[in-house]
Amino acid sequence: MILFWGAPVVADDIARVISAAGCRDEEIAAVIDSVGPGRVAGMLVDEIAYRWDRPPVELGEEVVVQLCFRHGASGISYLVRVDPAGVTYEPNDVEKPHVRVEQDLREAVRAVFGPGDGRAAAGRRLELRGLDSPLAFVRPPPAFRVAQRLLATMDDRDGFGLTELAGRYGSDKWGIHRYTQHYQHHFEPLRDRPLTVLEIGVGGLSVSANGYGDPTKGGESLRMWKHYFPRALVYGIDIVDKRALSEQRITILHADQSNPAELDEVVKETGPLDIVIDDGSHRSEHVITSFRTLFPRVRDGGLYVIEDLQTSYWPRFGGNSDVFDGPSTSVGFLKALVDGLHYEEILDSSDRVLGDFDRAIKGLHFYHNIAFVEKGLNAEGGGPTWLRQPSRRRR
Repeated sequence: MILFWGAPVVADDIARVISAAGCRDEEIAAVIDSVGPGRVAGMLVDEIAYRWDRPPVELGEEVVVQLCFRHGASGISYLVRVDPAGVTYEPNDVEKPHVRVEQDLREAVRAVFGPGDGRAAAGRRLELRGLDSPLAFVRPPPAFRVAQRLLATMDDRDGFGLTELAGRYGSDKWGIHRYTQHYQHHFEPLRDRPLTVLEIGVGGLSVSANGYGDPTKGGESLRMWKHYFPRALVYGIDIVDKRALSEQRITILHADQSNPAELDEVVKETGPLDIVIDDGSHRSEHVITSFRTLFPRVRDGGLYVIEDLQTSYWPRFGGNSDVFDGPSTSVGFLKALVDGLHYEEILDSSDRVLGDFDRAIKGLHFYHNIAFVEKGLNAEGGGPTWLRQPSRRRR
């Protein structure tokens, strides 16, 4: 649960708003009335402020923007202050702003949280101080650039790739590793959907003396996913209690990935999952336990990603550099899933039994130190029976 200006904003509320944003106006209005217009307006402003400084607006002075949302006969107003230090906001309607934006709350919900092809600005009204001077067309006032950026955060999906976002948020998925190119390839088709994303391991590149045990550090990759998936609810789990790092659309839970009971509790909180990313302990036994517990909770069409597979060859992580197909290592476990992908082709004479995931995995993709597992029905049917019979040599 996240506190937003004194009012609790639970994940269910933001999920309902995001889901409704792709629906008709009357359905959006019904959700607004249920959640509360003030809370919905607060969600919008929080999201706008989060997107604002990507890229930052260069300013030498403070610019004040007033966002006014209409809903029925009522109105909700926020002041957004932009200065060289960043962006802050508060509910307020008394100060005369540099920029004033007025919009129907339903339309604003569709613009900010709706699908990319459902952006809406037909009823928006914009007032900008300083345009009455002839010099404004030679050298636009700072408020002009701020207004330009604000409208971009509301209407435009900026299209930044994951490599750039990893650098902006400080995620080691690019730089220390080279994962973002593969994530981009597999995640881009899902980018505009309302998703539930779970990452194991909250991390923390700026670590204290006890390393990743600092409860105030981490969340870099979670913030990257939040920006990349503008309609997603992002969850993180860590063996260290880092719940204080939660924010709108990011919920951090305290759980041990090697404990199936605790993972079950996590899924009770998240609901069915669309994407799972294992960037946790990287110990083979933990990786396998997490997969066995969480993969059945991934929706068909979803993806399960396992990072840092190099530890599968390192004994101190439960790996092995002598036996490469043992089922107790992460890579050995995944190799067995490759056989399961082709279970319909295995001869009846084999003593192999049907595996737990044979019918539930429709694709496996391996790259250096990372693997993507596609969830889906694997029941295409094997080759003709006569073709799969053992060959008989003529004498």
